[in-house]
Amino acid sequence: MAKHTVTLIPGDGIGPELTRAMTRVVDATGVDIEWESVDAGADVMEKYGTPLPDHVLDSIRKNKVAIKGPITTPVGGGFRSVNVAIRKKLDLYSCLRPSFSIPGTGARYDNVDLVIVRENTEDLYAGIEFEEGSEAAAELIKFAADSGAGVIRPDSGISLKPISIECSRRIVKFAFDYAIANGRKKVTAVHKANILKHSDGLFLKIAREVAAEYADSGVEFDDYIIDATCMQLVLHPEWFDVLVLPNLYGDIASDLAAGLVGGLGIAPGANIGTDYAVFEPVHGSAPKYAGKDMANPTAEILSAVLMLNHLGERDAADRILNAVKTVLAEGETVTYDIRRTNTGSTDGAVGTQAYADALIAKL
Repeated sequence: MAKHTVTLIPGDGIGPELTRAMTRVVDATGVDIEWESVDAGADVMEKYGTPLPDHVLDSIRKNKVAIKGPITTPVGGGFRSVNVAIRKKLDLYSCLRPSFSIPGTGARYDNVDLVIVRENTEDLYAGIEFEEGSEAAAELIKFAADSGAGVIRPDSGISLKPISIECSRRIVKFAFDYAIANGRKKVTAVHKANILKHSDGLFLKIAREVAAEYADSGVEFDDYIIDATCMQLVLHPEWFDVLVLPNLYGDIASDLAAGLVGGLGIAPGANIGTDYAVFEPVHGSAPKYAGKDMANPTAEILSAVLMLNHLGERDAADRILNAVKTVLAEGETVTYDIRRTNTGSTDGAVGTQAYADALIAKL
């Protein structure tokens, strides 16, 4: 049996409780994993002067694979997102977000099985911004006017939206390769090329070129405008299989897709690059619930399923997924959020670790 060393970032808020439940479930499968635990986030600021110390990145670079709990990102001030920083530092260009129906979650749909592939490194999330009133913003406003590109109000803050050939090509190729490897039937490129001719237009052009290279793969290709995509995801989620999107649209559409199947509490995620992969749930750190043994660890555990598949441990991954499906379908040993959704009451709900115990019993 292969041995794996995996970087574990517990996170903050409810993160340590979720990752404890996850590691217990993974260890119970018998997979040989050594967890190398390192801390990041607000709790290490005082000690290291940064929420993302170098040794955290060094650990991921050494082990190639990491899984993390949620980490708080301050709103309106403080440090930028640790999650975004990890993706940029390690060039984790693909955000993989499967959304699939699981009976027992209380979701509004029962026929969803789709995958969001989000470009992770550019678009508006590249963070190239110019503050209102700054000299740089004034120069950019003047340049836009002088070049005939358009008039920008002088009291504007400005964010740039870079979309490149290289990053578009590799994310669309990732989507097709994922589809082929996982028996999916179609890739849909999502864009706003009807309005944004030189950014989304370039993304669509490259997507079509890549699709032509995969013409004999058996994977179909089509494209949708982002606003129409959001509507059709709600009306006809069965129309979609693998969707590939630029960064901002991918962020929004992946949360929409999670809502179709019960919410972020059961939505796994992965950030994958050429050399490294970091797996994580995409919900917040919910600090008000920290230490209360209440939080639902399903998203963390399903992220571990993605990780195990990435490591080639498909049997263990399948056993955990089947255990999750069984326990949720039975509805007897579930956390308060699932219990409340299904019964209107939290009576009979169990804690984070008791839910993990129920999964372990099904392995």
